[in-house]
Amino acid sequence: MNIKIFCDIADLSSIRKFNKKKIVKGFTTNPSLMRKAGATDYQSYSKQILKICNIKPISFEVFADDEKSMIEQGIKINNWGKNIYVKVPVVNSKNKFSGKIIEELNSKNIKLNITAVYTAKQTEKILRVINKKTKVIISIFAGRSGDTGKDPVPEFVKSIKLAKKFKNVEILWASVREPYNYLQAKQLGCHIITIPPSIIEKIENFGKSFDQLTKETVKAFLIDSKKSNFKI
Repeated sequence: MNIKIFCDIADLSSIRKFNKKKIVKGFTTNPSLMRKAGATDYQSYSKQILKICNIKPISFEVFADDEKSMIEQGIKINNWGKNIYVKVPVVNSKNKFSGKIIEELNSKNIKLNITAVYTAKQTEKILRVINKKTKVIISIFAGRSGDTGKDPVPEFVKSIKLAKKFKNVEILWASVREPYNYLQAKQLGCHIITIPPSIIEKIENFGKSFDQLTKETVKAFLIDSKKSNFKI
């Protein structure tokens, strides 16, 4: 099974560069990436992104914390373009499940990316409130799970199995930590993986032999020792 690579970025110059790459099939953003990119006006900055990326799917996240405002933001964001997925966190900051928001937006045929998911139980709850027509991405945060010593793989296995009943649902491997995560996600049967630019560039260089890697590593050590004028 082929897995789609999305680029996780909000910087305009990076989106311009990676939008031209065939390997990149879409983009994901979030409020943190937008802030890092220097966005001060969320809507106008998002529309600048959409001038560059107007065909490939792109996710823009709601940032309200109550149901009414999240639904309102989701409807507005959806109206910015046909290639948009509205990103909704699985819970709000008070740990309240976003079921009503997901159901309301989904019933309006708004494409959704449910984010900050960590468990198959959360996946199951999401699947209970969506229809079987409108496209939904479920983003499971692998790297952040691993950072705390928890293995995310069993949650992916269960979530992928649950989602098989829904042709409109895709499971996304989020919070990538290294290029090898791409192969892990592919082997598991994830539909999408979202990756920062620096790691996409490393994936493009896949295929080096162990001999090549050994030689390159030794050469790098040698060059640095010469630059430093090390002597024993």
